[in-house]
Amino acid sequence: MEQNLTDRAFWKAFWESRKNLILYIKPNYVFGDILAKIILKKKIKNAIELGGFPGYYATYLKKYEHLDTTLFDYFIHEGLINQLLEKNGLKTGDINIIEADLFEYKPEKPYDMVLSFGLIEHFNDTKAIIETHLQFLKPGGVLFITLPNFKGINGWVQRKFDKENYDKHNINSMDLQLLSKCCNDLGLTEVESYYHGKFTVWLENKSEQGALTKAFVKAVWWMVKLAKVIPFPNKALSPYIVVKAVK
Repeated sequence: MEQNLTDRAFWKAFWESRKNLILYIKPNYVFGDILAKIILKKKIKNAIELGGFPGYYATYLKKYEHLDTTLFDYFIHEGLINQLLEKNGLKTGDINIIEADLFEYKPEKPYDMVLSFGLIEHFNDTKAIIETHLQFLKPGGVLFITLPNFKGINGWVQRKFDKENYDKHNINSMDLQLLSKCCNDLGLTEVESYYHGKFTVWLENKSEQGALTKAFVKAVWWMVKLAKVIPFPNKALSPYIVVKAVK
């Protein structure tokens, strides 16, 4: 598929440049409350996380929701995954691992839930990348997708101070109506798309920035945080978009 905005070399360099990857995943991890409700309501027993290296959500789902969990990605470093599992009281083999090209792989079985976090915005054809998720999903199964919202203040910060990373994202995909239409066009039901989270800003290249830039970004963060009257969630300030649907 020629619609992707990144390649394996990009992700290898991205992850190898990251520091402090091995985290202790807390019970209140981002989106955890939403996932817990879905899992209980839909009686989810197994799940696959697409594009999820190093496996934070696969680890979360195994550790706290006790699901049979699989991690799928184009780039896998099993040593880092094993370190993450150990940090969280799990052991090697507690989550299944598949390293493959999403557009060439043929699933061996369907799953109750298919998830991706920050994946679909790296492709130009939003409907096509969502459709690739469905090959892993059993009828009645739940699709759960999140992506960053770069159409607000955080997006401006990204574009201004990290244009290289910003250009790796399909900004047009960050549209609630488009996302819902793609899901509806693919025959999915119970479709929801909405903004999620209170205001925050981040920079992937923060360590490379000068003191003035870091101070400016921090000042933006504080100004919005102090504006208590601003309602959440909303397009201008919320850091994430959530998409949920049923096959």
